[in-house]
Amino acid sequence: MPNKKSIAIIVVNWKKYDLTFECIDSVLASSFVNFKIILIDNEFQKNKLSRYSSNKKIKVILNKGNNGFAKANNQGIVYALEKNYDYILLLNNDTRIMQNLLTNLIQLTHSNNLSIIQPIILNSDGDKIWNAGGTINKYLGTFKTNMKDQKFSSNLAFISETDWFTGCCCLFNAKVFRNVGLFDENFFAYYEDVDFSLRLKSKGYIISLLTNTYLFHHGSMSSKSENSFGGKLSPYVHYLAVRNHIYLLKKHSELFNAFGIFLNQFFKILSYSFYFFIRFRFVKLKMIYKGLIDGLKMQQLKK
Repeated sequence: MPNKKSIAIIVVNWKKYDLTFECIDSVLASSFVNFKIILIDNEFQKNKLSRYSSNKKIKVILNKGNNGFAKANNQGIVYALEKNYDYILLLNNDTRIMQNLLTNLIQLTHSNNLSIIQPIILNSDGDKIWNAGGTINKYLGTFKTNMKDQKFSSNLAFISETDWFTGCCCLFNAKVFRNVGLFDENFFAYYEDVDFSLRLKSKGYIISLLTNTYLFHHGSMSSKSENSFGGKLSPYVHYLAVRNHIYLLKKHSELFNAFGIFLNQFFKILSYSFYFFIRFRFVKLKMIYKGLIDGLKMQQLKK
């Protein structure tokens, strides 16, 4: 029965403890009770998490530095598999879930025999869609977020299929990780979810989108630059975005049109260069080209 199933909920923290506390509190208020939160701290401030030291619902893993999103999630997944949890939920620390989210996800997964399911993710105000899964363009090698910034409506299809899930929030049958493996830690952060989605598809899995259940997302708070002159995203985030995109396309080159990818990447880098140059953002410009070079050099891990 669904209520007897166990969920390991993996939450990775980096810098934003206030948002992490809000996220954890929303999970603890859930109507579904058979869960354990695996809180991975990439910031290593032990005293910040002391409030959870006696809470049996929470397992805290302290890393001595920022291991990245992919590796930190892998730590939680390995722990969950060792403890034989039935399901594993990836949940960003800058989210806030509804009280019935876990119950709805488990019930729909169980009754429809689903292996991977993502809910609709709304912005923090709840009036617009932040993510409703994604679409892959195999001719250009691009990955579009579905319904981004569209007004949320409850009249959407109940369950649909999506090309890729977001690591912001997605529920997996634990057997998926035993069959497909863990996240590719080469990514560090960004595109590891798209990579895993492609690996899922290669194994015949369907990624489902549940549109009548949703949560709230504050946005990529930890990736914003401290200096507003440099824009919302830090130079390092731009570096990772370019590097990981190139690495992903190389890793799954058999799926994409080589000529289309070349043209798309050429004009993307050209537009980045022009934009950052005329705004005197030379650090970002440098990191874009460093990302391009490093992405071409990266050696892929085994799938």
